Amino acid sequence: MHQQISIAVVGSGYVGLVATACFAEIGHRVICVDNDEAKLRTLEAGGVPIHEEYLPELLSRHRGHSIEFTSDLRAATRAAQAVFIAVGTPQSRTGSADLSYVDAVASEIARSIDEYKIIVEKSTVPVYTNEWVRRVVERNGVPRELFDVASNPEFLREGTAVADFIHADRIVIGTDSDRAADLLRRIYEPLTSGAYYRSGTTVPGCCSDANRPPLLQTSTKAAEIIKHASNAFLATKISFINVVANICEAAGADIEEVARGMGMDTRIGPKFLRAGVGYGGSCFPKDVAAFRHVAEQLGVDFGLLKEVEKVNEEQKRRFFQKVRSALWTFRGKKIGVLGLAFKGGTDDIRESPALDVVRQLLHEGSIITAYDPAATERAKEVIPPAQNMRYVDDPYAAAQDADALVILNEWQEFAELDLKRLHYTLRYPIVIDGRNLFDPAKMTEHGFTYLSVGRPGLSHTRDAAVGQRVT
Repeated sequence: MHQQISIAVVGSGYVGLVATACFAEIGHRVICVDNDEAKLRTLEAGGVPIHEEYLPELLSRHRGHSIEFTSDLRAATRAAQAVFIAVGTPQSRTGSADLSYVDAVASEIARSIDEYKIIVEKSTVPVYTNEWVRRVVERNGVPRELFDVASNPEFLREGTAVADFIHADRIVIGTDSDRAADLLRRIYEPLTSGAYYRSGTTVPGCCSDANRPPLLQTSTKAAEIIKHASNAFLATKISFINVVANICEAAGADIEEVARGMGMDTRIGPKFLRAGVGYGGSCFPKDVAAFRHVAEQLGVDFGLLKEVEKVNEEQKRRFFQKVRSALWTFRGKKIGVLGLAFKGGTDDIRESPALDVVRQLLHEGSIITAYDPAATERAKEVIPPAQNMRYVDDPYAAAQDADALVILNEWQEFAELDLKRLHYTLRYPIVIDGRNLFDPAKMTEHGFTYLSVGRPGLSHTRDAAVGQRVT
């Protein structure tokens, strides 16, 4: 039987809320702390402010038993053995990570320490943050023997974050203290021992009693770099395949075939080789910039990451030109848009390439009708409904009488559209697919002019491309 640990998680965003639910799920008692009273009331009343698969079920299962919500950080710190900092680290004007929230939380935690605590960085932070947190705590008069600071980076994908936590590729604990390492090992012991997977009520995933997630112990600096380097590498992989997609388009090859051939090489692997509109979200853009800034501060020229960022911006521009090539002019054109979040499976619109494309279309005078299964309300906050911007609750409503349909993220719901119905619904059967959800040959068979990323464009007839309805 594993030992229950008392944990405080500071921050109820994507990382903090998922960590709260998952720590409770594997048997610990968790206090989730946030200074947003409205959000706390929502959480206490059973609401879930973000879209994540399995998260509502876990919060419902453990709320009031293993999970409590509070704005009292001092009380939470005193009640906890481990305090995980999961607050935001937004990008500053210089490109570096803004650590002001981490600093403020560390100071508040320090004022509440009356016995040994481990303070754990869960937010994505640059190397040396661990040392700065330690200094902040010491400056507030806490004796060195009463605390340790450790790094435990998260490797969660929005939309599948709960499963990624429970069925982790790896669990990284960065610590320079045996005492802190022992406590972190005990926190994750239900996963690493296989005990959780034997419980019979597990979140579905790839791990099991026979296939347990590995735990890697490193120095604090190595753990901090692992997180930034991992995200920067994945962003590089996305930008790389998007450039290859542009080459395929120019040469008349199919990027899907090329990516499949590349991904079969075990040294490369198939993941993150999907060509598209470019990466976005709360992590990759700011983490690439922050890692490049860290390198510069340490005297290392990481020019490769500048090119990664440049390619990502260029990819959005190229896709917009693809839409232009299908419609010729934008003013007064009715365009259906599927997808507003930065990817499918989430409601996160931060740095969303989809919204960048929508803004450009609106600027050019288009009339937009948009649908997203989860992100509509968040999108309304940044692009309010207007005469030329309408939000609907059905993909076919977005396509109704549109001059073209633009697909901007990869919800499975979009890939399963009834093509006969879609053809009938559109004014002109033109689909510009930024996520390569459909087979070009099949789309042509159904009478569509179909443009995608890194694949030859196909149209049912020459007239279809210039706006003559094909029936």
